[in-house]
This record gives sequence, structure tokens and C-alpha cells, in this order.
Amino acid sequence: MDKIKITNLEIFARHGVMPEETTLGQKFIITAELFLDTEKAGHSDKLDDSINYALVCDNIKSYNKTNTKKLIEAAAEGTAENILLSFPKVKSVRLELKKPNPPIHLHFDSIAVEITRSRHRAFVAFGSNMGDRQAYINGALEKIKSDPKCTVKKISSVTETAPYGGVEQDNFLNGVVELETLYSPYALLDFLHKLENEAGRERKIRWGPRTLDLDILLFDDIISDDPVLTLPHPDMENRAFVLEPLCEIAPELIHPALNKKMKALRANL
Repeated sequence: MDKIKITNLEIFARHGVMPEETTLGQKFIITAELFLDTEKAGHSDKLDDSINYALVCDNIKSYNKTNTKKLIEAAAEGTAENILLSFPKVKSVRLELKKPNPPIHLHFDSIAVEITRSRHRAFVAFGSNMGDRQAYINGALEKIKSDPKCTVKKISSVTETAPYGGVEQDNFLNGVVELETLYSPYALLDFLHKLENEAGRERKIRWGPRTLDLDILLFDDIISDDPVLTLPHPDMENRAFVLEPLCEIAPELIHPALNKKMKALRANL
């Protein structure tokens, strides 16, 4: 991935824990590395095919002028997120926020925090088998679309399927949505759980009936056996109600653990 680098941009802001820091303010120094594809701009020589780094500098200055944070960690997080939200061509950003003169009575050069934040590709399964099933699904998808940290890329057809797991219950409506998101995996999980709770989801019986079910199937190429969030979603390769909609919107997508395309997993089911 190509990179545009803004080095040692000086700004004035009021970040800090001490009262004098938030009232008087001080100088901060920011270095931002913006990762994007610059090949088209390199051939066309047109600014529209790249990003205007003058606008990026103004964006950084404006965010830090209008937002006061106690911690430079929070200031860096907000600055990086604001860059990604404001400049869609930027795929990821590595940002260093340096505080040259913190109120510490020892000799040193500066205090700094460096973070990297990126856009991610995620696939989320949705389902419902209680009440107005389609309304629950539509409501969740609209809330996902309206969240600034999520961009809906594709939504599969919604199909009716028999319940999975051996619990006697009504049929489900199921589908899959592809997202580009600024959320980390666990932050996305928290966001989806919030939507489930708002739909009245109750977790009483495993594989039991539910108003709304939102499961992260894949997140980039991450493989994790964390019981809180196992990736890829366990047993997805054995579930037709997952593979059918996945094959509709991403048949060439590769399961990172099994190293097989979704269309091959569906054919083998």
C-alpha cells in the first residue's frame, strides 16, 4: 500500500489532565502516515484521484482545536478516526501525537503515543424467528447503515430457513451483510449486541428462538479461538443458511482457517 506522510505538524490544543493544560493550552506535534492507493493519481496527475494533504492538515488542526481530551491516547484515537471518516480513500492511518512540554519536572524530550487504525472488511449474519421477523431485520440493517463507522457494501437476499441446533421453534429469516467498518472486532461485537438488546433479544436457550440474531462470521482474515469472539464463526462451514447468502454476495471469499472459497464449502455441504 502506498503512503502519504505528514511529518511534525504543529498544532495548538488544550489536551491534558491538569487544569492549566485545558485552559492555557500548549503545542502538540503530529505525524500522520496515510496509506492508500496512489497509482491512479500518479498516472492521471489529478488531485481528485488522491487526497489533498492540505485538507488533511486542516482536518487534524480543526479536530484538535474543537475537541479537548484528558489523555493524548484519546486525542490520537479521535484524530485518526476523524481522518478515516473524512477521507474515504485512506485505507489506514498511522498517527503519532507528541506532547513536547508535559507538566513533568524531569528532563526529557517529549511524550508521545503512536497508533494505527484501519478500515476492515466484515461479514455479519442476521436472522430472526420471533414476532415481525422482517421488521427486526430491517431495523437492524438501518441502524448499521446509519452508524458512521459502518459502510454497508452488500446485503444478501433474505430467505426462510428451518431452525438449526435441534430446538423446536419457528422458522428463521436469514441473510448476510458485508461491511466496511472502523470498529475493531470486539467493538463491532459490542455494537451488534447493543442492536440485539434494543430488539428485545433474550439469551435463555442455546440455539433458541430470538427476535434478532447478529453474528460476526468473518473479520478481515483474523483467526481467533477466543470464546468471547471466535473467528471465523465456528461451524459456519456446516450451515447452509450461512453459506447460501455468503455465496450470493461473495462466492470467491476464502475461509481463512480452511483456505477454501465459500462456493467450494457450499458445494461440499
